[in-house]
Amino acid sequence: MKKGFYTIMAAQFFSSLADNALFVAAVELLKSSGAPAWQPAALVPMFALFYVVLAPFVGAFADALPKGRVMFLSNSVKVVGCLMMLFGSHPLMAYAVVGLGAAAYSPAKYGILTELLPPSQLVKANGWIEGLTITSIILGVVLGGQLMGHHVAPHLLAIDLPGFDCGIDTPAEVAISTLVLLYAIAAWFNLRIPRTDAPLQPFASNPLELARDFWGCNRRLWQDKLGQISLATTTLFWGVSGNLRYIVLAWAGVALHYDTTKASALVGVVAIGTAVGAVVASVKMKLDKATAVIPLGVAMGVLVLGMNFLTDIVIAVPFLILLGGLGGFLVVPMNALLQHRGHNLMGAGRSIAVQNFNEQACILLLGFMYAALTNSGLSAYGAISAFGVVVAVSMLVIGMWHRMNLRRHPAEVERLLAIARSDHHH
Repeated sequence: MKKGFYTIMAAQFFSSLADNALFVAAVELLKSSGAPAWQPAALVPMFALFYVVLAPFVGAFADALPKGRVMFLSNSVKVVGCLMMLFGSHPLMAYAVVGLGAAAYSPAKYGILTELLPPSQLVKANGWIEGLTITSIILGVVLGGQLMGHHVAPHLLAIDLPGFDCGIDTPAEVAISTLVLLYAIAAWFNLRIPRTDAPLQPFASNPLELARDFWGCNRRLWQDKLGQISLATTTLFWGVSGNLRYIVLAWAGVALHYDTTKASALVGVVAIGTAVGAVVASVKMKLDKATAVIPLGVAMGVLVLGMNFLTDIVIAVPFLILLGGLGGFLVVPMNALLQHRGHNLMGAGRSIAVQNFNEQACILLLGFMYAALTNSGLSAYGAISAFGVVVAVSMLVIGMWHRMNLRRHPAEVERLLAIARSDHHH
């Protein structure tokens, strides 16, 4: 792997670490201020909001400037969101601004991979980036919990600047102010990302033109016989795992009577499984065999239902690791297949933007569904059941869709698989 690859990974790691720690701090900030139960649940869809709204523009923006600079600018937006949360904006608003930064960050971080590396290294690089992102999710969620826990928070609150009252008085606030430092470290790495020799694409100044181009790309990917299957799978996967973070927090509160600090460690457990699954898949799976993992998605849905019967931490931990592992093994080959089709159809930045749009729209939809169900008085158990059924049924449908493609368009599917095979070996 080239040297620049590791700089990108470091920048991505710190930025994502801070995003996820901030999520837990925001949950605690809302709970401690006595906000209604649907508000913490709404944090997940609020983060996804700008991904969906700005999708037509962020891909083109990432292709118009050097990717390292795009990552630096987006990271600065996240810092603004973090400071807003600290200085009294509503946490839902502030977290949406952090999501705005993340939306612009994503096409740049994935797009630079296809510029920097040959196709033969993409599955491997994806395995690394996914594995690292997932590690940063685990550590971020755990870090967020620990910064507010009774071991760390009192020490941080004791640090006082002479002659300056910064108004930071609660564990959640001190956790948020610490996270500004993490974003600063990410920014330092962003500035060290090498300039690749990929040509910059002029950014169309007409928003309508960009929106038209984006919908064209979206349609092309959904019409591609392999693109549609991988896009449907990854969309569902991220839609669910985006919301699973909050569901596990809510479930640990009910089933195990955990507070935010202890529950946040369990979100980490799911993510450990995901990281292991992702790494195994990146070693074992070939690009042209990616669709073989579809049945794992059905199994994942059934396992989510099983969470309702767990009341003992000793059984819960291996169970959650297995749940995460299935997800990781499912998503890496599908992601690589999707990027390979997207790259062939429209170029990296745009295809990532299409992918983000669909995944975040799914997070938004499932997240608002979950917040609405919570608001109408559904328990954590009921919400988990609804989620499990949605996943299992959707994955069954995707599997049937793929088999129908094989039956009706065998020549086309075979041709696309042949391209994937040759790309995998080059």
